[in-house]
Amino acid sequence: MGSLSDKVALVTGASRGIGASVAQLLAEQGADVVINYRSKQARADEVAAQVHRSGRRALVAQADITNDEQMAAMMEAVAREFGRLDLLILNASGGLEKDGGPNYAMQVNVGGQLRTVDLAIPLMPTGGRIVYVTSHLAHFYGQKPVYPGYEPVAESKKAGETALLARLAEFEARGVSLVTVSGDLIEGTITPKMMQRHRPGLIEARREQAGYLPSVEQFAQAIVAAAADSELANGAVVFVGSTEWDIK
Repeated sequence: MGSLSDKVALVTGASRGIGASVAQLLAEQGADVVINYRSKQARADEVAAQVHRSGRRALVAQADITNDEQMAAMMEAVAREFGRLDLLILNASGGLEKDGGPNYAMQVNVGGQLRTVDLAIPLMPTGGRIVYVTSHLAHFYGQKPVYPGYEPVAESKKAGETALLARLAEFEARGVSLVTVSGDLIEGTITPKMMQRHRPGLIEARREQAGYLPSVEQFAQAIVAAAADSELANGAVVFVGSTEWDIK
């Protein structure tokens, strides 16, 4: 295991839920944190306050990962404030929003992820790590069944993961590694609640089927551990929660 002391980490979608928990845990383990958010500044400011209470620096950075100008401005701010970026946690995703267009899932989960990496990697020194956060439903898309309402997200997140894996040799040549952390439905997060609108009782049924659902804290701990673990190989996948399911 490596140390996160004095590392600089950027967490996309860090104003709430898993991203906020990851940001706080990174700070507790000694990292300075860039807290990216799209629209919830008050929540992002509270996460920054938690980082400060851990004695670490925080940069609150508004940027929609689908917006070229906003993302470029955020990375310029990271360069000014810290001069480098050791860890990139690709937590932000989307596709279930009511206001998203027909291609929004692909724009966020493929285009947005690749744009973030392209802008971040020039700031990443040897030993840097990218952590791609996904779900089992997406990671195993095409191999295992998917809840109908989640299919556009699963398809797009799988495409994003595949596009990143295709760049492993490039990352290795730069001295940077990619690790994927995949989770079952995470207890208390917004995505299962949104999925349940299409399939009432989904969360309870999955909890009964799997035996338990990981909590936000458990999933965040796995993400931070993956960011810190220098023994994980480039392209490694970490699974959190049961990877077996049946959709009836």
